[in-house]
Amino acid sequence: MRPEYHEDVTVSTPYSSAPDSTRARIQQEAARLFVASGYHGVSMREVAEAVGVTKPALYHHYADKEALFLAMLDGALAGLGRLVAHASAQQGIRAQLETLVGELVASAPEQRVGLQLASELRHVSPERRAAFEGEYRRVWMGGLAALFEEAASRGELRADLPPPVLARAFLAISYPLVSGPVPPEPQQTARALLAVYLDGAAPR
Repeated sequence: MRPEYHEDVTVSTPYSSAPDSTRARIQQEAARLFVASGYHGVSMREVAEAVGVTKPALYHHYADKEALFLAMLDGALAGLGRLVAHASAQQGIRAQLETLVGELVASAPEQRVGLQLASELRHVSPERRAAFEGEYRRVWMGGLAALFEEAASRGELRADLPPPVLARAFLAISYPLVSGPVPPEPQQTARALLAVYLDGAAPR
């Protein structure tokens, strides 16, 4: 079932991978429609009307609805890649994860839209879906895995659990920050969860 969020679903620049303003407006309006109605509930005619362009003009930018939909997902994935890059530039796993979680929470509205769009991925062709999923594993999952592998090699992580397990545990803690209801103080909640992850919940 597609998750329902009833907050602002305006899609900002991180989901508009092309600098062209018309393409950015197309992606913004299309994301709003896809989130509201689902993949099959949106037509290219409706997107064109929302943007204020003709259908031929819309097809000039995107060959079909799948291409438009995947372009939005590519933009979302590129944003995740930038988060990993920003985290990787920090010194030490603690600073890296603090940066990553902080930026995830700061971009939570965009992340929620990306998750909703991704939930509709099953409707695209198997070949295109497989291509995107492979890129997702490379950019996001691979990027996170590299952070944990490098931290383990520096002796910054416990040695009795393999880095992939620690990476999955981190995702389990951070995912609700961008997928569920917005906590009253998102950044404070994120810091508290990260402290529990890194230092444990027992008294020190």
